[in-house]
Amino acid sequence: MAVTIKSEREITLMREAGKILAATHEELEKALKPGISTWEINRLGEEIIRSYGCVPSFKNYMGYPAAICISVNDEVVHGIPDKKRILKDGDIVSLDAGVIYKGYHSDAARTHGIGEISPEAKQLIAVTKQCFFEGIKYAKSGNHLNDISKAIQSYAEAYGYGVVRDLVGHGIGSHLHEDPEVPNFSRKRRGIKLRPGMTLAVEPMINAGRLNVRWLDDDWTVVTEDGSLSAHYENTILITEDAPEILSRC
Repeated sequence: MAVTIKSEREITLMREAGKILAATHEELEKALKPGISTWEINRLGEEIIRSYGCVPSFKNYMGYPAAICISVNDEVVHGIPDKKRILKDGDIVSLDAGVIYKGYHSDAARTHGIGEISPEAKQLIAVTKQCFFEGIKYAKSGNHLNDISKAIQSYAEAYGYGVVRDLVGHGIGSHLHEDPEVPNFSRKRRGIKLRPGMTLAVEPMINAGRLNVRWLDDDWTVVTEDGSLSAHYENTILITEDAPEILSRC
C-alpha cells in the first residue's frame, strides 16, 4: 500500500472522526476511578462511539475482541478488557481507541492516573505526552519522517526512559493501518518526505525502564519485560504546508 494523499473530502471526514474520538476520550476520562473494571470502561467506550453513529475501529480487527485497548501499569498496549481487572488507586491506565466515520478512521491514545499516583508515574505520563508534541514539531511538509522519530526518541531518552522498538505508529485513512510506519526511534534512513494531505497516527510508547517488551499468552497484550510502567500517547495528525493539524483533539 502506497502512502496516500487525502482529498479535501477525505480530510473533512477524518476531522469529524477525530472530533468524535476526542469526545469519546473525554467521556472515558470522567469515568475512570478506583473500583471500575476494564470491561466496564470498554462497554462505555463502545456505547459512546456507537452513539455517534460510528463503528469502533478495533473491535474484531484481526481478531481483537473489544472496542477499547485498555493497558494497565506494565502493559504497553493491546490490553484486553476483563470484568475481573479492577482499577485501583495508584494504577496508570492507557486507553487506545479508534472510530470509523463514514469509512474513515481516527486513532488516539491517552494514559491516565487512577486516584493518587506516584511522582514517577506522573512524570512518565507527562514525558510520554510531550514526546508526541516534540515529534510533531517536525511534522511539516518538506521534512522527513525520521525527523519526527528522532525528536521523540531524543526527548524520551533524556529522561532515561526506554523507547519501545517492537511497535510503531502508522499512516491512517480509509484503513486503520496504512503506510508509512512511524517509528518512535531514529532509523538510518531519513524515511519519506512529508507532503500536505498525508495523515499519520503518531504514538509514543515509552517505558520507565528498558525498551524490551514481550507478548502475553493471549497473543495481544504487550508488557514491559522488566515489569516497569509504560505510557502511551497518540493522535491522528494531518500534514499541512505549515504546522500539522491534530485531528483527534477537541
